[in-house]
Amino acid sequence: MNSSEFRRRGKEMTDFVADYLDGIEGRQVYPDVQPGYLRSLVPSTAPEEPDAFEDIINDVERIIMPGAASPACTELETVMMDWLGKMLKLPEAFLAGEAGEGGGVIQGSASEATLMALLAARTKVTRRLQAASPGLTQGAIMDKLVAYSSDQAHSSVERAGLIGGVKLKAIPSDGKFAMRGSALQEAMERDKVEGLIPFFVVATLGTTSCCSFDSLLEVGPICNKEDMWLHIDAAYAGSSFICPEFRHLLNGVEFADSFNFNPHKWMLVNFDCSAMWVKKRTDLIGAFKLDPVYLKHSHQDSGLITDYRHWQLPLGRRFRSLKMWFVFRMYGVKGLQAYIRKHVQLAHEFEHLLHQDPRFEICAEVTLGLVCFRLKGSNKLNEALLERINGTKKIHLVPCHLRDKFVLRFAICSRTVESAHVRLAWEHISQLASDLLGAEKE
Repeated sequence: MNSSEFRRRGKEMTDFVADYLDGIEGRQVYPDVQPGYLRSLVPSTAPEEPDAFEDIINDVERIIMPGAASPACTELETVMMDWLGKMLKLPEAFLAGEAGEGGGVIQGSASEATLMALLAARTKVTRRLQAASPGLTQGAIMDKLVAYSSDQAHSSVERAGLIGGVKLKAIPSDGKFAMRGSALQEAMERDKVEGLIPFFVVATLGTTSCCSFDSLLEVGPICNKEDMWLHIDAAYAGSSFICPEFRHLLNGVEFADSFNFNPHKWMLVNFDCSAMWVKKRTDLIGAFKLDPVYLKHSHQDSGLITDYRHWQLPLGRRFRSLKMWFVFRMYGVKGLQAYIRKHVQLAHEFEHLLHQDPRFEICAEVTLGLVCFRLKGSNKLNEALLERINGTKKIHLVPCHLRDKFVLRFAICSRTVESAHVRLAWEHISQLASDLLGAEKE
């Protein structure tokens, strides 16, 4: 959708909202649709090709409005999460389907998803241990619980441990900045000898610093054998898994208890929209379900509906699945795949430009849309280069530390980015590097 069409559609949406408000007295206060009505009105999978905008708007009135805001809000979310799960080729166990044990929920961020998984895992292991040893107190168990993640994991994982009141230990990553099974096993065995209780592991697919991938095929079987909850955080990289050529990066997801990524990062869905799936939704519901009388309803125990308030931290929630529905239909699966492939291609174009300049080095394998690079030289030199780049305010780079190196990160992330923008950015960086190196010699 170009800017002129956006203006036209925007005015149409304003009229749509105004017409709704003008005619609101003629609409029912309470819907007369039955739970489960929506699934039969929409396809079971996302369209491969884009749908017409007019068709989507017509479906809002035909499909959504009869159940607005309930049960349409809930039911569209369940269906959209199944659509997205199928796009990723997630194992069937993660899908809600007609009568599955798993399912998806839209969280606000990957931070919330990790915390929800940790708290659910904490409740699950506590109940299991207390069932085996009724004399054990919750405090005694909490004091011994230990969780694990790579030393490259996002800071939100550490925060989840702090909020959850459990020990979180960083597993040293290998030469490719990945958590390996042997390192996890070694740390876990050492902790068990000390009387600790390993219960939760976060594997990262596409780390923030350098887009490295923990070894799911090694870590997963260990977690299953030791009865530890495995949560996968693929906040950035997860969108790429809809492309067949990148789906292998998700191999091993079958070992996980929960999986999360952010469509608001790389799938053209506006913030906030963080997709989380669980194999057994009772693990989440069992940890957070509370039913005061003011929240009870006529379908409370029917088994026909999903109460997402039991799947998240807040009680209230927005109609976030509606924007997923629009994006999936406006682009189609093929359009979203093309968008991701273009970004990966542009990242490799920047990588190629770096290879042609002997002053620079690439610091991590370029897998998706992130390139980690630096000038050959000291950290102080690269800190000075970053200061010049961000100080001129033409482009913006965010740094990281990889081991003892200060590294610059070039991320392809704009919807409208083209090859010309990448080349312009490279020329800008190259010239600033020349200026800096020239000043160093004086």
